[in-house]
Amino acid sequence: MTDIPTFSPTSVPTMTITPSAAASAYARTHTGGGDTGFGASLQQALQNAVDTGHQADQQTIRALSGGGNLTEVVTALSRAELTLQTATAIRDRVVQAYQDIAKMPI
Repeated sequence: MTDIPTFSPTSVPTMTITPSAAASAYARTHTGGGDTGFGASLQQALQNAVDTGHQADQQTIRALSGGGNLTEVVTALSRAELTLQTATAIRDRVVQAYQDIAKMPI
């Protein structure tokens, strides 16, 4: 019988997003053409997150039908999980910033 490693939810690494890291990520998503505003960059980032989820789904379906590689499936699912965690962290930061601004006296 082989031992299967188990991972606890606390073993997932956390990511701290600094303003300089956010600025460099924003600069990397800039395509150089068309709409170059923050909204367009946010839309592109969200689309990339959705595409990552779709790729994980496709890899899973391929594996379930007997044609996929287990390593590719695990890698795709890990990328999708990290993307979801990142999106959730960013959402939480945006909501917190909005709440902080709403609390400011006028």
